[in-house]
Amino acid sequence: MDPQLIASPGATSPRWPGQLAAIDVGSNSFRLEIAQVHEGVYRRIDYLKETVRLGAGLDPDGRLTEEAAQRGLACLARFAQRLRGFDGHQVRAVATQTLREARNRERA
Repeated sequence: MDPQLIASPGATSPRWPGQLAAIDVGSNSFRLEIAQVHEGVYRRIDYLKETVRLGAGLDPDGRLTEEAAQRGLACLARFAQRLRGFDGHQVRAVATQTLREARNRERA
């Protein structure tokens, strides 16, 4: 995810101090979980899940279709809206099987 989408322009400190976010780019669903961390204890404060069906978007050659890529990017754009004000170091994303195996994953 582009750090420009999640960082506040010109911000010197995060808008949401003590919060961390994780994005799971799954084959069927994308998930965003946000937690408040205090004294080493994580408390979930937000959870978003969208069915994207990225895995259904692989063509016979193992390439992610443009339609599937657009569904994924649209979801990530909505997640980025929720993450506005987070600094890049507060957010981590992981991609699961479909994106790792897509032959055109660098472009997708």
